[in-house]
Amino acid sequence: MLPTEHRLRRREDFATAVRRGRRAGRPLLVVHLSSGATDPHVPGETLPPTRAGFVVSKAVGNAVVRNTVKRRLRHLMRDRLASVPPGSLVVVRALPGAGDADHAQLARDLDTALRRLLGGGAR
Repeated sequence: MLPTEHRLRRREDFATAVRRGRRAGRPLLVVHLSSGATDPHVPGETLPPTRAGFVVSKAVGNAVVRNTVKRRLRHLMRDRLASVPPGSLVVVRALPGAGDADHAQLARDLDTALRRLLGGGAR
């Protein structure tokens, strides 16, 4: 499970990550990354932790399939939070094929998208 302090919950935070961040698309998902140094919701000068949110629409499948995809993505993102700079906002949007994909395929697409966004991969 993704710890509470690392979850994106507010609509404004999702919008910030999608509108102001960079995007990397893969066949199963699209990752938006906004590497903001400060968060207006947190007082003080310390960097907030990296936060991640997930968007899984009805196009992915029924409620059972959507929840399964969300659980898999949360689990995968939990293991990758350390590789993303502190204060970043990450939004992972599942595409329709994600409902039929297994855990390894989702992990491969997430790793590739994050590597591209963090500057480690070629297009």
